[in-house]
Amino acid sequence: MKRATYASVTVATILIGVKLWAWLISDSISILSSLIDSLLDLAASAVNLLAVHHAVQPADREHRFGHGKAESLAGLGQAMFIAGSVVFLSLQAIERLFHPHPVQSADVGMGVIIFSLFLTGGLVVYQRYVVQRTGSLAISADFLHYQSDFLLNISVLAGLFLSAYMGWLIADPLFALVVAVIIGHSAWQIVRGAINVLMDSELPDEDRARIQEIAMSHVGVETVHDLRTRSSGLNVFIQLHLEMDGDILLRQAHRIGDEVMAEIEAAFPQAEVLVHQDPAGEEDEPAFKS
Repeated sequence: MKRATYASVTVATILIGVKLWAWLISDSISILSSLIDSLLDLAASAVNLLAVHHAVQPADREHRFGHGKAESLAGLGQAMFIAGSVVFLSLQAIERLFHPHPVQSADVGMGVIIFSLFLTGGLVVYQRYVVQRTGSLAISADFLHYQSDFLLNISVLAGLFLSAYMGWLIADPLFALVVAVIIGHSAWQIVRGAINVLMDSELPDEDRARIQEIAMSHVGVETVHDLRTRSSGLNVFIQLHLEMDGDILLRQAHRIGDEVMAEIEAAFPQAEVLVHQDPAGEEDEPAFKS
């Protein structure tokens, strides 16, 4: 995860340099849109770097459940950066749409964008690998950024070509507006994922069904209730109550609970599982009384 953040900061820094040079000599609004996105990517990647460094720290006395939600906070910060870029880019594109003018030095601009495609494509492949290995929300947010950047660079390339070689002057700002929509969609995906974690949303239904299936398949467990799940960064927290024959020994109930817990943790390696044993047919007292 840390290597992925270092890679994204490095790539964003390189792209800012080459895109700034290309924009200064071409005056293309499409390249400006790509430059703005790279500037925001650098800021967001820097926030990610700090967030991931904090999130991977082990639990301590003040944070018994770890520091995983630092990733979600970083994701919300990234979304704010992205939303600002969408507004600025849209205003610039609309202004150029009503006052179009030819793109200068289109060949240089297209060369820079092709270079950006190769660099961004390599980073996206690496980030996808890291997300599959770790499930990191922060790296996933960065992955969405650079995946959008890849599409963005393709649209910028098309806009430059149509504007410079086909004479379609409005192609440049039109493609910039398309880019703004793509970036805005990415921001919404990041916000939704971050809010789900911060609000302790349950795991997907298929994961909850898998947990119940594991528990119910164990000899001695009659039913399962009060299953509660949530995630925080790389960590998953699972709580459930197992109903067993009320006449079995405490030692037996404890052994069954440990075995169920071990099986669930084997199926969900990043999970911390808490099991409570209940005698079958007896309801728990409510946690809070009105």
